[in-house]
Amino acid sequence: MIDFFSVEGKVAIVTGGLGQLGSQFTKQLAENGAKVAIFARRDRTKDEVEAQFPGLSDRIRVYRSDVRDKDSLIEATDRVIADWDTPHILINNAGIDSKPDGDADQNAPFEVYPKKYWDDVIETNLTGCMLCSQVIGTKMSEAGRGSIIMVGSMYGMVSPNQALYSYREERDGKPFIKAISYAASKSGLLNMTRYLATYWAKKGVRVNLVTFGGVKTGSFDKEFIEAFLERVPMGRQAELEEFGPIVQFLGSDASSYMTGANLVLDGGFTSW
Repeated sequence: MIDFFSVEGKVAIVTGGLGQLGSQFTKQLAENGAKVAIFARRDRTKDEVEAQFPGLSDRIRVYRSDVRDKDSLIEATDRVIADWDTPHILINNAGIDSKPDGDADQNAPFEVYPKKYWDDVIETNLTGCMLCSQVIGTKMSEAGRGSIIMVGSMYGMVSPNQALYSYREERDGKPFIKAISYAASKSGLLNMTRYLATYWAKKGVRVNLVTFGGVKTGSFDKEFIEAFLERVPMGRQAELEEFGPIVQFLGSDASSYMTGANLVLDGGFTSW
């Protein structure tokens, strides 16, 4: 019997594959037989990879690159092809957001939001996805197959609910606004996905978006979690392990007739 969900022997590239979500995607694919190339800003030794992914270091390699730097992406992709093969799967996961406890200007009111933070987020989250898709997707199209998976956010479908963050001003005595740049970058992925899906449809390259909701990390304030869960029909945050299988599905032949789609995993948040 054919296992259409299998990724055995496939080559995958995961940008930002050492981070919280990226490491989950990397682990999911490697545990199921894929060879995973992580694109990261600094190298990791095999021992470091083994420490983060026990028992999987023979299937996972880290290639130094920057999603904002096309030359570094070309070099890293050429190395992956020389080492393993033309990638079958690309997960455009690398991304940044404003830090709640970072520079106050990162979460300043829109009227005075600094352009430098807009540029940083858009360049990484949107331009970075375009460059990775351009470099790696071109190789896929030449090979006549491939699956590109964009990693989106519920804030790419709906605007951030600023009421969720109002407790910060009450607590700290200064305005806290969830910035426009993250939402704009993730909403841009919706149409980038559709554009590339139709552009490469006859070349065998599929392009889909996964829209994720809130995930349990332990890094959010209690007040935020309580307010957030009131707006989630399922009444809970996602577990990290719930996000891995969807990328395996999209990277496998089980989704062979799916392209240009947006798969939403948000506990129903965007349904209200």
